[in-house]
Amino acid sequence: MSLVIAQDLCLRYGKKVLLDNAGFAIGPQDRVGLVGANGTGKSSLMKLLAGASAPDSGRVQYRRKTRAGYLPQDIAAIPTGTVLQSVMSAVPGRGALEDRLRDTEQALTGAKDEEELLELSQSLADLHVELEQFEERYGRHRAERILEGLGFSHERFHVATASLSGGWRMRAALAALLLQDPDLLLLDEPTNHLDVPTLTWFDGFLKRSNKALVLISHDRDFLNRQIDRVISLEPEGLRTWAGNYDKYKVLRAQEKELLEAQAARVEARKAELQEFIDRFGAKATKARQAQSKAKQLEKLESVQLLEERATVKFRFPEVERSGRDVARMEGLRKAYGVHTVYDGVDAVVERGQRIAVIGANGAGKTTLLKMLAGELAADGGRVELGHNVSMGYYAQHHADTLDATSTILAEVRKLVPDKPESHVRAILGAFLFSGDDVDKPIGVLSGGERARVALAKLLLVPSNLLVMDEPTNHLDLDSSEMLIEALQDYGGTLIFVSHNRSFVNGLATHLWEVKDQKVLRHPGNLDDWLHHQEQLRLAAGEGGAGPGGAVKVEARAPSEKERRRLEAEERQRRGAVEGPIKKEIAQLEARIAELEEEHRSLEGQLADPDLYNDFGRAKPMMDRHRVVKEEIEALYARWEAAQERLAKTQILSA
Repeated sequence: MSLVIAQDLCLRYGKKVLLDNAGFAIGPQDRVGLVGANGTGKSSLMKLLAGASAPDSGRVQYRRKTRAGYLPQDIAAIPTGTVLQSVMSAVPGRGALEDRLRDTEQALTGAKDEEELLELSQSLADLHVELEQFEERYGRHRAERILEGLGFSHERFHVATASLSGGWRMRAALAALLLQDPDLLLLDEPTNHLDVPTLTWFDGFLKRSNKALVLISHDRDFLNRQIDRVISLEPEGLRTWAGNYDKYKVLRAQEKELLEAQAARVEARKAELQEFIDRFGAKATKARQAQSKAKQLEKLESVQLLEERATVKFRFPEVERSGRDVARMEGLRKAYGVHTVYDGVDAVVERGQRIAVIGANGAGKTTLLKMLAGELAADGGRVELGHNVSMGYYAQHHADTLDATSTILAEVRKLVPDKPESHVRAILGAFLFSGDDVDKPIGVLSGGERARVALAKLLLVPSNLLVMDEPTNHLDLDSSEMLIEALQDYGGTLIFVSHNRSFVNGLATHLWEVKDQKVLRHPGNLDDWLHHQEQLRLAAGEGGAGPGGAVKVEARAPSEKERRRLEAEERQRRGAVEGPIKKEIAQLEARIAELEEEHRSLEGQLADPDLYNDFGRAKPMMDRHRVVKEEIEALYARWEAAQERLAKTQILSA
């Protein structure tokens, strides 16, 4: 029997129809992924299932005693009190049970009849058993385990919920929902505020659950692991598919191919019938056959092809080649009041690297990117960009970088005032802004639309270093996949923060783990890092006798002191080999910069027509212009050769 049945649902906003007589059912163990482009009504349908809003017509009917738990994208409010208190208070029934227990105890003290005493004693015993069972399922210990899994330390259990940031309030609301253990979980982008360790725990928690689930997520890997059925909001209406998201994409593509083949056959048959009618319709001997063919033609109905929604389609432009060292951080320090975020960070971003910055929420990932982008000043140390580096910065909160009073076209065009409007409109068209849409004020845009505007701005000014903070927030799944594809073909260097596991795995060549006020560097993507962490955990837990009675030496991860010593030795070893080459490159880059400045100055003077009225003055300038140009070309050849030597040295010393 189904947990919930949706029948004849209709929903529209103004002229936009989201649901038109839609219907479906969800069983007790169904794991449903709700998919569709931004603006198609995923969150609206989730609200209908949760009872948070009502359809224009139709109904959502739950099986008797079914409990549903809903986590929206934006939490308006959570219960007051401490974090632990607010989570535990979310479970219904505790207060009523405690009231019944208290009333029974009071009745027992006033009872005088023996039969009444026995009856009340039995009721009290039953209530204590019920309370024990309630505590086991919904009590303090389970609440604390869930809060720990979601990243709350024991100290934060007793922090007032009113003091929590938006991300931590979302976690507290999620903890309360998981503690309730409802029959149906309704989760709208639950991973938006989860860091890597917390996402790993949450992923496992949901996988172990046997309860029904409806999930909206732009993380393809997470969605694939959690669901076995898809409800999709398509241009032709609401559809259901068996399997995970990847299976849905395959089935959708196969259906499209079959319909196109069927349509081609029908059109070919129509053409054949029409040709016969045109050729023989006027001949008496063929008139009856022509009439028969005409009737067949009338009966042939055109095949309705699947309509494909417009999706974001773009690629990053070609960028100039930067120096080998794209950015260098030396002795970087940052604190907020008494809270130290970074204490002496040394790190280098090298050309072509794609670095994902990971770590617990609050560790300083966004702070690191802001300091690198020059949006936030460090308290000590320095950030230095390499030779010929141009940077593009994509902020996590678009409201911080977009002018809410400006139109889309004006906001983007101000970056390239020398370009024709048609060029800017072409870029915006790739991000689904066309016609009058470009005149919308930024302030009325949805989160997904603002994200697309921010991406469009990155494309207009080519940069060979992209710094991106949570770029998939507010993007639908198709747009996230398109961004991954575009960044895979991007010719520059990338450093980014993302909670989206498929995004990190699809792009990262290196990971920077922010931990204990430092940055720890790891090769590979997120799956490689998780595997390495698991191996360290297993190695640290091994011990005892091995085969043949041999004693296994317990493997352990190096201590912080040992790790620092090993890193220092490695830096010293590499520095001895690479130092002279890097010094040569730095000198070459400095000299190239001087000559390029002189070259620009000479070109400006030589562009003056009046100069050539005095050939005696023009001739030395022309000669010097030629010499400078030749010297720059020679220096660039030496610079390229030095970069290649450095690259080979780094490969050999890796």
